Amino acid sequence: MERMSQIAAIVTGVVLAVVALEAVASIFVPLTLALVVGVVLSPLTTTWERFGLSKALGALLSLGLALFVIVIMGLFFQPLVMQLIDQAPKVWADMQSTVELLRGLMGSIAQFSQNVTDAVTPGAAAAPATPDSTGVALPTMADALMLAPAFLGQFAIFTGALFFFMMTRSEIYTWVSRYLSGPTERAQTKFRLLAAETQVSRYFVAVTIVNAMLGVALAVLLQIIGMPGALLFGALAFLLNFIVYVGPAALAVGLLFAGIAAFDGPMVLAPMGMFLFLNGMEGQFVTPAVVGRQLALNPLLVFVALVFGIWLWGPVGGVVAIPLLVWVLVLSDTLHDPRSA
Repeated sequence: MERMSQIAAIVTGVVLAVVALEAVASIFVPLTLALVVGVVLSPLTTTWERFGLSKALGALLSLGLALFVIVIMGLFFQPLVMQLIDQAPKVWADMQSTVELLRGLMGSIAQFSQNVTDAVTPGAAAAPATPDSTGVALPTMADALMLAPAFLGQFAIFTGALFFFMMTRSEIYTWVSRYLSGPTERAQTKFRLLAAETQVSRYFVAVTIVNAMLGVALAVLLQIIGMPGALLFGALAFLLNFIVYVGPAALAVGLLFAGIAAFDGPMVLAPMGMFLFLNGMEGQFVTPAVVGRQLALNPLLVFVALVFGIWLWGPVGGVVAIPLLVWVLVLSDTLHDPRSA
């Protein structure tokens, strides 16, 4: 009976924690993202300290570098996003014939069913036609202005949390080891926190390199076959591959539509086929070789963490889910440093 009460208390606590995280997502999303970025940048912050810089100055330099990378990526992707927006009407127009063909087929089936129904029960009335409601309302400039304050607020939370975490992370780890472990385990707890930090950083850097290789390879292959927007799709492959499973699947569908718009015949499948081949090679050979066998994650854990992260916090949750999973597994001594083997 006591055991069941403990389990019920744990389940209740987990449910309440999830509800709380979802309710205050506007605060916890930028905070969590800042902590993950801070952990990833921890080797850089440590390097500044080794050069004799103060913690505040080192954190400021790391923050400046992170914001510089974000701005550069924004400037790089802005023309690509505009290109994608410009190509969207053409893609949709080229898809119209396929959509109309499917509608005609479904209409023929419905008409045949109606004819059979009329023959069996002549008095049956035809079902009223349903108005077409395929129109999608696009966001307006007013919508963007309404969202701007919320975005700026979350960006301010992200920037502040990232700076103060990088500046005081050593004190944070000391506090955690002091109050969340016994006197004889404090040194081991802080060591595990630092080891988890190092492994998350190495993992993220390795995955970033792999994703960059994937994006470059895809852009080159698409350029060879004359695919419009090859650079755009290479950049999307780099970004979306951070959201495992969901990101590659979304890009594969996008490449299928783009192939239909750009080519005829069997060539419409070439862009998607190239990406699926590269993604399979990356998942089976490249990533295990770069990341290391001892850091290989259980696919079920990855899938559950990803689904939970996306369900809770959307795309940002999908991005931070895997680094957080690596952090928890290393902290619990489930994953080990490949270099120590």
